[in-house]
Amino acid sequence: MRQKLEYALVWLLVKLLGLLPRRAARAVGAAIGWIAFHTLPRLRRVGMKNLALAFPNKSRAERKRILRTLYRSLGWQLAEFCQMPRYTLEQANQFIRYEGLEHYLAARQRGRGVLVLTGHLGAWELSSFYHSLAGYPMSMVIRRLDNPLVDRLVNSIRCQHGNRVLHKNDFARGLIVAMRAKETVGVLMDTNMTPPQGVFVDFFGHAACTASGVARVAQHTGATVVPGFLLWEPAEKRYVLHFLPALQLAHTGDDDQDAIANTQLFTSALEDVIRRWPEQWLWVHRRWKTRPPGEPQMY
Repeated sequence: MRQKLEYALVWLLVKLLGLLPRRAARAVGAAIGWIAFHTLPRLRRVGMKNLALAFPNKSRAERKRILRTLYRSLGWQLAEFCQMPRYTLEQANQFIRYEGLEHYLAARQRGRGVLVLTGHLGAWELSSFYHSLAGYPMSMVIRRLDNPLVDRLVNSIRCQHGNRVLHKNDFARGLIVAMRAKETVGVLMDTNMTPPQGVFVDFFGHAACTASGVARVAQHTGATVVPGFLLWEPAEKRYVLHFLPALQLAHTGDDDQDAIANTQLFTSALEDVIRRWPEQWLWVHRRWKTRPPGEPQMY
Protein backbone atom coordinates (compact mmCIF):
# COMPACT_ATOMS: atom_id res chain seq x y z
CA MET A 1 0.00 0.00 0.00
CA ARG A 2 2.81 2.42 0.88
CA GLN A 3 4.60 1.79 -2.42
CA LYS A 4 1.38 2.41 -4.35
CA LEU A 5 0.79 5.67 -2.49
CA GLU A 6 4.37 6.84 -3.16
CA TYR A 7 3.95 5.95 -6.82
CA ALA A 8 0.66 7.85 -7.03
CA LEU A 9 2.23 10.96 -5.51
CA VAL A 10 5.26 10.82 -7.84
CA TRP A 11 3.03 10.18 -10.87
CA LEU A 12 0.83 13.13 -9.90
CA LEU A 13 3.85 15.43 -9.46
CA VAL A 14 5.25 14.39 -12.85
CA LYS A 15 1.92 15.00 -14.53
CA LEU A 16 1.23 18.35 -12.85
CA LEU A 17 4.69 19.82 -13.42
CA GLY A 18 4.70 18.35 -16.92
CA LEU A 19 1.50 20.18 -17.85
CA LEU A 20 2.77 23.62 -16.78
CA PRO A 21 4.63 25.93 -19.17
CA ARG A 22 8.35 25.33 -18.74
CA ARG A 23 9.03 28.67 -17.05
CA ALA A 24 6.22 28.10 -14.54
CA ALA A 25 7.40 24.54 -13.87
CA ARG A 26 10.91 25.78 -13.12
CA ALA A 27 9.51 28.42 -10.77
CA VAL A 28 7.60 25.71 -8.89
CA GLY A 29 10.73 23.54 -8.84
CA ALA A 30 12.76 26.43 -7.40
CA ALA A 31 10.10 26.89 -4.71
CA ILE A 32 10.28 23.20 -3.84
CA GLY A 33 14.05 23.56 -3.58
CA TRP A 34 13.67 26.57 -1.27
CA ILE A 35 11.30 24.63 0.98
CA ALA A 36 13.67 21.64 1.06
CA PHE A 37 16.61 23.87 1.99
CA HIS A 38 14.73 25.29 4.97
CA THR A 39 12.98 22.12 6.17
CA LEU A 40 15.65 19.40 5.87
CA PRO A 41 18.26 20.34 8.49
CA ARG A 42 20.21 17.07 8.35
CA LEU A 43 20.93 17.45 4.65
CA ARG A 44 21.76 21.12 5.16
CA ARG A 45 24.29 20.17 7.86
CA VAL A 46 25.88 17.58 5.55
CA GLY A 47 26.09 20.14 2.76
CA MET A 48 27.73 22.75 4.97
CA LYS A 49 30.18 20.17 6.33
CA ASN A 50 31.15 19.09 2.83
CA LEU A 51 31.61 22.67 1.68
CA ALA A 52 33.85 23.36 4.70
CA LEU A 53 35.95 20.30 3.79
CA ALA A 54 36.21 21.30 0.14
CA PHE A 55 36.54 25.07 0.53
CA PRO A 56 38.11 25.81 3.94
CA ASN A 57 39.01 29.35 2.83
CA LYS A 58 35.48 30.36 1.93
CA SER A 59 33.33 32.13 4.51
CA ARG A 60 30.32 30.43 6.06
CA ALA A 61 28.09 32.94 4.27
CA GLU A 62 29.60 32.02 0.90
CA ARG A 63 29.20 28.30 1.59
CA LYS A 64 25.57 28.86 2.55
CA ARG A 65 25.00 30.80 -0.68
CA ILE A 66 26.46 27.92 -2.71
CA LEU A 67 24.26 25.41 -0.91
CA ARG A 68 21.12 27.52 -1.34
CA THR A 69 21.84 27.85 -5.06
CA LEU A 70 22.32 24.07 -5.28
CA TYR A 71 18.80 23.54 -3.93
CA ARG A 72 17.43 25.84 -6.61
CA SER A 73 19.37 23.83 -9.21
CA LEU A 74 17.87 20.59 -7.85
CA GLY A 75 14.39 22.12 -8.01
CA TRP A 76 14.97 23.11 -11.60
CA GLN A 77 16.11 19.60 -12.43
CA LEU A 78 12.95 18.18 -10.90
CA ALA A 79 10.91 20.46 -13.13
CA GLU A 80 12.95 19.57 -16.22
CA PHE A 81 12.55 15.85 -15.49
CA CYS A 82 8.77 16.22 -15.31
CA GLN A 83 8.79 18.19 -18.57
CA MET A 84 11.06 15.74 -20.43
CA PRO A 85 8.31 13.43 -21.77
CA ARG A 86 6.97 16.21 -23.98
CA TYR A 87 10.26 17.73 -25.17
CA THR A 88 11.10 17.58 -28.86
CA LEU A 89 14.61 18.24 -30.14
CA GLU A 90 13.47 21.57 -31.56
CA GLN A 91 12.14 22.63 -28.16
CA ALA A 92 15.18 21.41 -26.25
CA ASN A 93 17.55 23.20 -28.62
CA GLN A 94 16.04 26.49 -27.44
CA PHE A 95 17.56 26.06 -23.97
CA ILE A 96 20.36 23.50 -24.44
CA ARG A 97 23.44 23.58 -26.65
CA TYR A 98 26.52 21.43 -27.05
CA GLU A 99 30.09 22.45 -26.41
CA GLY A 100 32.85 20.03 -27.35
CA LEU A 101 30.61 17.52 -29.11
CA GLU A 102 33.57 16.78 -31.37
CA HIS A 103 35.34 15.15 -28.42
CA TYR A 104 32.48 12.69 -27.99
CA LEU A 105 32.24 11.99 -31.72
CA ALA A 106 35.99 11.38 -31.94
CA ALA A 107 35.74 8.93 -29.05
CA ARG A 108 32.92 7.08 -30.81
CA GLN A 109 34.95 6.97 -33.99
CA ARG A 110 37.68 4.99 -32.21
CA GLY A 111 35.27 2.07 -32.13
CA ARG A 112 36.18 0.73 -28.68
CA GLY A 113 33.14 2.00 -26.81
CA VAL A 114 32.75 5.27 -24.88
CA LEU A 115 32.50 5.77 -21.13
CA VAL A 116 31.07 9.20 -20.36
CA LEU A 117 32.48 10.24 -17.00
CA THR A 118 29.97 12.38 -15.17
CA GLY A 119 28.57 13.10 -11.72
CA HIS A 120 25.66 14.52 -9.77
CA LEU A 121 26.40 17.91 -11.23
CA GLY A 122 24.15 20.32 -13.09
CA ALA A 123 21.17 18.67 -14.79
CA TRP A 124 22.52 15.12 -14.98
CA GLU A 125 19.13 13.53 -15.72
CA LEU A 126 18.46 15.94 -18.56
CA SER A 127 21.94 15.44 -20.05
CA SER A 128 21.51 11.81 -21.15
CA PHE A 129 17.91 12.51 -22.21
CA TYR A 130 18.96 15.41 -24.45
CA HIS A 131 21.86 13.40 -25.88
CA SER A 132 19.43 10.62 -26.88
CA LEU A 133 16.96 13.17 -28.25
CA ALA A 134 19.78 14.51 -30.45
CA GLY A 135 20.33 11.03 -31.88
CA TYR A 136 22.98 9.63 -29.52
CA PRO A 137 21.23 7.13 -27.22
CA MET A 138 23.34 5.71 -24.43
CA SER A 139 23.17 3.41 -21.44
CA MET A 140 23.32 4.74 -17.88
CA VAL A 141 24.59 3.04 -14.74
CA ILE A 142 21.78 3.64 -12.24
CA ARG A 143 20.98 2.40 -8.75
CA ARG A 144 17.53 0.84 -8.52
CA LEU A 145 15.06 3.00 -6.61
CA ASP A 146 13.65 1.40 -3.48
CA ASN A 147 10.11 1.60 -4.84
CA PRO A 148 9.91 -0.62 -7.96
CA LEU A 149 6.81 1.21 -9.24
CA VAL A 150 8.55 4.58 -9.08
CA ASP A 151 11.70 3.01 -10.53
CA ARG A 152 9.73 1.80 -13.55
CA LEU A 153 8.10 5.21 -14.04
CA VAL A 154 11.39 7.11 -13.81
CA ASN A 155 13.17 4.72 -16.20
CA SER A 156 10.33 4.96 -18.73
CA ILE A 157 11.04 8.71 -18.93
CA ARG A 158 14.81 8.29 -19.02
CA CYS A 159 14.60 5.74 -21.84
CA GLN A 160 11.97 7.41 -24.00
CA HIS A 161 14.36 8.00 -26.93
CA GLY A 162 16.51 4.88 -26.89
CA ASN A 163 18.51 5.14 -23.67
CA ARG A 164 18.98 1.99 -21.61
CA VAL A 165 19.55 1.42 -17.90
CA LEU A 166 22.36 -0.70 -16.45
CA HIS A 167 21.77 -1.43 -12.79
CA LYS A 168 24.65 -1.03 -10.35
CA ASN A 169 24.31 -4.53 -8.93
CA ASP A 170 25.60 -5.96 -12.24
CA PHE A 171 27.22 -2.94 -13.83
CA ALA A 172 30.71 -4.37 -14.51
CA ARG A 173 29.46 -7.14 -16.78
CA GLY A 174 27.01 -4.74 -18.42
CA LEU A 175 29.80 -2.24 -19.08
CA ILE A 176 32.05 -4.84 -20.67
CA VAL A 177 29.24 -6.08 -22.94
CA ALA A 178 28.38 -2.48 -23.92
CA MET A 179 32.01 -1.59 -24.69
CA ARG A 180 32.43 -4.69 -26.86
CA ALA A 181 29.34 -3.60 -28.74
CA LYS A 182 30.93 -0.16 -29.27
CA GLU A 183 28.20 1.56 -27.27
CA THR A 184 28.20 4.59 -24.98
CA VAL A 185 27.62 4.35 -21.24
CA GLY A 186 27.32 7.24 -18.79
CA VAL A 187 28.70 6.64 -15.31
CA LEU A 188 28.18 8.78 -12.20
CA MET A 189 31.57 8.60 -10.47
CA ASP A 190 31.10 10.88 -7.46
CA THR A 191 29.39 8.76 -4.79
CA ASN A 192 30.80 7.23 -1.62
CA MET A 193 31.81 3.58 -1.91
CA THR A 194 33.19 0.91 0.42
CA PRO A 195 36.10 -1.48 -0.10
CA PRO A 196 36.75 -3.67 -2.00
CA GLN A 197 34.65 -2.05 -4.75
CA GLY A 198 36.09 1.32 -3.82
CA VAL A 199 39.66 2.57 -3.50
CA PHE A 200 40.83 5.71 -1.69
CA VAL A 201 41.85 8.62 -3.89
CA ASP A 202 42.19 12.33 -3.24
CA PHE A 203 39.07 14.48 -3.65
CA PHE A 204 39.30 18.12 -2.56
CA GLY A 205 42.31 17.27 -0.39
CA HIS A 206 40.66 14.39 1.49
CA ALA A 207 40.71 10.63 0.96
CA ALA A 208 37.46 9.56 -0.72
CA CYS A 209 36.48 5.95 -1.31
CA THR A 210 35.69 5.78 -5.03
CA ALA A 211 34.51 3.03 -7.38
CA SER A 212 37.44 1.54 -9.30
CA GLY A 213 35.32 -0.66 -11.58
CA VAL A 214 35.07 1.94 -14.33
CA ALA A 215 38.85 2.25 -14.51
CA ARG A 216 39.24 -1.54 -14.64
CA VAL A 217 36.66 -1.85 -17.43
CA ALA A 218 38.35 0.92 -19.43
CA GLN A 219 41.73 -0.79 -19.01
CA HIS A 220 40.31 -4.18 -19.98
CA THR A 221 38.33 -3.06 -23.04
CA GLY A 222 40.31 -0.08 -24.33
CA ALA A 223 37.21 2.10 -24.08
CA THR A 224 37.62 5.85 -24.40
CA VAL A 225 36.74 7.88 -21.30
CA VAL A 226 35.25 11.32 -22.01
CA PRO A 227 34.05 13.69 -19.26
CA GLY A 228 30.58 15.07 -19.95
CA PHE A 229 28.36 17.46 -17.95
CA LEU A 230 25.18 19.45 -18.59
CA LEU A 231 25.62 22.73 -16.72
CA TRP A 232 23.50 25.83 -16.31
CA GLU A 233 25.15 28.92 -17.75
CA PRO A 234 23.58 31.99 -16.06
CA ALA A 235 24.96 34.44 -18.63
CA GLU A 236 23.24 32.53 -21.45
CA LYS A 237 20.19 31.46 -19.40
CA ARG A 238 20.51 28.00 -20.89
CA TYR A 239 22.16 24.65 -20.29
CA VAL A 240 25.38 23.67 -22.04
CA LEU A 241 26.25 20.00 -22.55
CA HIS A 242 30.04 20.00 -22.25
CA PHE A 243 32.18 17.16 -23.57
CA LEU A 244 35.85 17.48 -22.63
CA PRO A 245 38.83 15.87 -24.37
CA ALA A 246 39.31 12.15 -23.78
CA LEU A 247 41.35 11.28 -20.70
CA GLN A 248 44.70 9.58 -21.20
CA LEU A 249 44.74 6.49 -19.00
CA ALA A 250 47.77 4.95 -17.31
CA HIS A 251 48.84 1.59 -18.75
CA THR A 252 51.92 0.38 -16.89
CA GLY A 253 51.08 -3.33 -16.79
CA ASP A 254 50.29 -3.28 -13.09
CA ASP A 255 46.50 -3.59 -13.20
CA ASP A 256 45.88 -2.74 -9.55
CA GLN A 257 48.08 0.34 -9.51
CA ASP A 258 46.71 1.47 -12.86
CA ALA A 259 43.17 1.14 -11.51
CA ILE A 260 44.05 3.42 -8.59
CA ALA A 261 45.89 5.91 -10.82
CA ASN A 262 43.04 6.07 -13.32
CA THR A 263 40.40 6.35 -10.62
CA GLN A 264 42.37 9.31 -9.30
CA LEU A 265 42.48 10.72 -12.84
CA PHE A 266 38.71 10.48 -13.13
CA THR A 267 38.13 11.96 -9.69
CA SER A 268 40.47 14.87 -10.37
CA ALA A 269 38.65 15.59 -13.63
CA LEU A 270 35.36 15.73 -11.71
CA GLU A 271 36.87 17.97 -9.06
CA ASP A 272 38.12 20.43 -11.67
CA VAL A 273 34.61 20.85 -13.06
CA ILE A 274 32.99 21.09 -9.61
CA ARG A 275 35.45 23.85 -8.66
CA ARG A 276 34.28 25.83 -11.70
CA TRP A 277 30.58 25.28 -10.99
CA PRO A 278 30.37 24.63 -7.22
CA GLU A 279 26.73 25.73 -6.99
CA GLN A 280 25.67 22.78 -9.16
CA TRP A 281 27.21 19.78 -7.36
CA LEU A 282 25.29 17.56 -4.92
CA TRP A 283 26.95 18.68 -1.68
CA VAL A 284 24.29 16.99 0.45
CA HIS A 285 25.68 13.51 -0.30
CA ARG A 286 28.02 12.12 2.41
CA ARG A 287 30.89 11.77 -0.04
CA TRP A 288 33.58 11.22 2.60
CA LYS A 289 31.60 8.79 4.79
CA THR A 290 33.94 5.79 4.31
CA ARG A 291 37.26 6.48 5.99
CA PRO A 292 40.66 4.78 5.70
CA PRO A 293 41.47 2.50 8.65
CA GLY A 294 42.27 4.52 11.75
CA GLU A 295 40.78 7.80 10.54
CA PRO A 296 37.88 9.40 12.47
CA GLN A 297 34.43 9.71 10.92
CA MET A 298 33.66 12.90 9.01
CA TYR A 299 29.95 13.02 9.82
